Amino acid sequence: MSQPKADNPAPEKKTSEEEEEQPRSPREIRLVMVGLVVTMLLAMLDGLIVGTAMPTIVGDLGGAEHLSWVVTSYTLATAASTPIWGKLGDLYGRKGTFLTSIVIFLVGSALSGLSQNMNELIGFRALQGLGAGGLMVGVMSIMGALVPPRDRGKYQGMFAAVMALATIGGPLVGGFITDHLSWHWTFYINLPLGAVALAVVMVTLKLPKVRSKARIDYLGAVLLTTGITALTLITTWGGQEYAWGSKQILGLAALAAATLIAFCYVEQRVQEPMLPLGLFKNLNFTLVSIIGFVVGFVMFGSTVFLPLYQQIVQGASATNSGLLLMPMMFGMLVVSLVVGQAVTKTGKYRIFPIIGTIVMTVGMVLLSTLSTDTSSFVASCWMVVLGAGMGFLMQITMLVAQNSVELKDMGVASSTATLFRTIGGSFGVALFGALFNNRVAATMKDRLGEAAANGGGKGDPSQLSPAALKALPAPVQDAYHHAVANGMHTVFLWGAGVAVVAVAAALFMREVPLRGAGGPAPEGDGKATEPNAEAVAI
Repeated sequence: MSQPKADNPAPEKKTSEEEEEQPRSPREIRLVMVGLVVTMLLAMLDGLIVGTAMPTIVGDLGGAEHLSWVVTSYTLATAASTPIWGKLGDLYGRKGTFLTSIVIFLVGSALSGLSQNMNELIGFRALQGLGAGGLMVGVMSIMGALVPPRDRGKYQGMFAAVMALATIGGPLVGGFITDHLSWHWTFYINLPLGAVALAVVMVTLKLPKVRSKARIDYLGAVLLTTGITALTLITTWGGQEYAWGSKQILGLAALAAATLIAFCYVEQRVQEPMLPLGLFKNLNFTLVSIIGFVVGFVMFGSTVFLPLYQQIVQGASATNSGLLLMPMMFGMLVVSLVVGQAVTKTGKYRIFPIIGTIVMTVGMVLLSTLSTDTSSFVASCWMVVLGAGMGFLMQITMLVAQNSVELKDMGVASSTATLFRTIGGSFGVALFGALFNNRVAATMKDRLGEAAANGGGKGDPSQLSPAALKALPAPVQDAYHHAVANGMHTVFLWGAGVAVVAVAAALFMREVPLRGAGGPAPEGDGKATEPNAEAVAI
């Protein structure tokens, strides 16, 4: 008598999240890392190189009155598109959206280099910024998909090194290109780097291609973009183009508040929100978003004003302005490497944000003591302390953010962390700038009287360049040196106050097991699959 045949059901098709969680070989990860590192270098170098060339660009194209818009258009497009790129990656696959953002960035770079007037340059810089919004998000979300948080410390040192290299080398490369080639090549240099990144990512990166049937949250995207744009314009224009109490700034503030409130209302009612507000129910995610904002606030404010102090007060050359930040970058790089290895070895991370925020606060307090008599050696030591504090935080904040969400929300988590750091940087530069300018002007008036309000006939005393300063009488130069030192004291003391907020946030953080450490998934993380989506491996 024959036995009935046993049922042999076909193996279940893996979801996109399950495919992304499959372990990757070290060789595969290293190959992909080449493309990711080059892309990150591309994203960070651009602004630093172009900034050095801006005086030459204005001299060639004219339109100096539109100079701020060359930077603003890029910043606006980057900030507004960052969360959208993150969500598109979650919905339609990270590889495709990442490659698309690189292509858009390269097209914008090529067209910017071909610009014949300032209006064209502003428009093409906006296109370039649109692509740039997806570069950093793509790098971080792909990294999060390939490498479990427990093992990510092995690779985060690469990204810390890229940040240091870009910060130090960007202005030097920009100056060299401008002096020996032409300003057009400050944009064209992106093309070979981008081509390498495209080729490596296309060939080596294997992620599931997602075909999503979910509807895009167009209304949420418009509201979020409008709100971020208004906030960016406030921080860009406030105290510069318009007074803080002007109708333009107040109107932008009202617009930002209204659109962001409407965005929160919409996001609670759509099937696939652009930024799921439920992510902020996770305590760690909320706390690292706050810490990321403060890190951006401190880092961007510091990198703007420290070279100014060393050029004006300590007489350093503007050509080497990137090298002046080397002590801070050295501290950041070394600590980031050590922390990464420690997290990989132990699986523990809570202590590092606590130490990092405290050290960062101490570094800001020490830098607030800078005076006209402070030696370069002492200033460099204080910068090392600040850099060390940020080294504890730069990669940990992204790691905790990604570990706090389900894998299907990796792109949104990465873009949100990046967005908070970007907005923090914008607020930092704007607030520090206003505080610095007011303190410099007040000190000049105290030392030289009301006649100093116009820099002895040479313009706004808070905006004097090192070259213009040398043309002034010795008493005015001395007064300005003290004014800049006082301005630095105010800037960094306020920065220390803001950094205390990050200390408080770090103290409330919880030690949630990292994925890949053999512990459970983060709280609230199930194995939920992406709604209405199919995965096809590519």
